[in-house]
Amino acid sequence: MSASKSLKVLFLCIANSCRSQISEAWLRILGGNRFDVYSAGLDPHGVNPFTKVVMKEVGYDMSEHRSKHIDLYIGKIQFDYLISLCGEAERNCPYFPGMGQRIHWEIEDPGAFEGSDDQKIKVFRQTRDLIKAKIEDWLSDLQKSES
Repeated sequence: MSASKSLKVLFLCIANSCRSQISEAWLRILGGNRFDVYSAGLDPHGVNPFTKVVMKEVGYDMSEHRSKHIDLYIGKIQFDYLISLCGEAERNCPYFPGMGQRIHWEIEDPGAFEGSDDQKIKVFRQTRDLIKAKIEDWLSDLQKSES
């Protein structure tokens, strides 16, 4: 990755409420200015309140985050990477010009978990930590491939 060009990365899931939002936040934190980071959904539903809570626990303010539809980006931004976070997004993501390399990470939707608020927050924390580890591994792999 050249110092002059930021890589553009789009995280995609269905609702753009949990997984893709958390992924966007982690890459902003861990990747710094090496990346222009976006997230979107095929059927956006608003950012899940538990998403905001668990990211605030690690010092990331998501108050400005909002759910976005993938149509906002199709044909407008040339992405270096599109990372889908669920099977449905992977299967139903339309091909579009400027998509770049597609990567798929199958991550369970914490928003689909049913239980008490205490149970839900635990599931969201697990998802947050899993996504952090995936992004750290991906960044490490990217760095190795550039060496």
